Amino acid sequence: METRSRGRNFVIEIIMALVALVFLAPFYFLFANSVKSFGEILSNAASWPSKFNWDNYSKAWELARFSEAFRNSALITIVSVILITLFSAMAAYKMVRSNTKFNRILLMLFVMSMVVPFQTIMIPVLKVVNTLGVNNSIWGLLLTNLGLSLPLAVFLFHGFVKSVPLEIEEAATVDGCNPITVFFRIVLPLLKPMMMTIIVLNALAIWNDYLLPSLILQNPSLRTIPLATYSFFGQYTKQWDMALPALAIGILPIVIFYLLLQRYIVEGIAAGSVKG
Repeated sequence: METRSRGRNFVIEIIMALVALVFLAPFYFLFANSVKSFGEILSNAASWPSKFNWDNYSKAWELARFSEAFRNSALITIVSVILITLFSAMAAYKMVRSNTKFNRILLMLFVMSMVVPFQTIMIPVLKVVNTLGVNNSIWGLLLTNLGLSLPLAVFLFHGFVKSVPLEIEEAATVDGCNPITVFFRIVLPLLKPMMMTIIVLNALAIWNDYLLPSLILQNPSLRTIPLATYSFFGQYTKQWDMALPALAIGILPIVIFYLLLQRYIVEGIAAGSVKG
């Protein structure tokens, strides 16, 4: 029986390894072709590079003005994630601790909005951005990111806040803490597992987003990394020898960020599902 179990586990491990190779294959094509010449990419994209053209990266960096795009992406991602995390945590805390009919309806609206595809509200969102006069600006993109990402973050925080003992807050209140101090010094540190989960998920989504920046940011000086990478694809030309190094440069920071913090995703969701 034990031998059969070991054999079954071995087969499962082999299957999982093969599945992992399938998912890693795009990374091979990306990095292998990013150091090839344009002709070699067209002749055989699956082959190992015959010569490593590392200057592709420097050329792509200069042509796409990547330093500017990197700064824009970093600013938009960091500020958006901070606003989403802070506002959703405060909103969820208020809804849990003040369980009124209005707050229950508001939570239901947040949950309902999660199932609405962005494509169905894309035009109304752009009209709102234009009406507010923040189109073609980073502030307009920050505001839109905040509105579109709040529902999921509030929903996740809402379940997690329920695990925070009310007695801790009451004790802090007796010691003289006001509601703001209780939230920031007592409650918020206890929400760290879910907070890290929301930070990672939103950072990945916002850093890699192409559609929303392409709709709001028309000024070339405001381009994010996905928009800068897309500049190598024209109607009649596709500069693969420049686009692939640009893609590699663009995904490297967020991949490192994800690898450093990915364990918090499982911890946060697992903790929220058990405690909430």
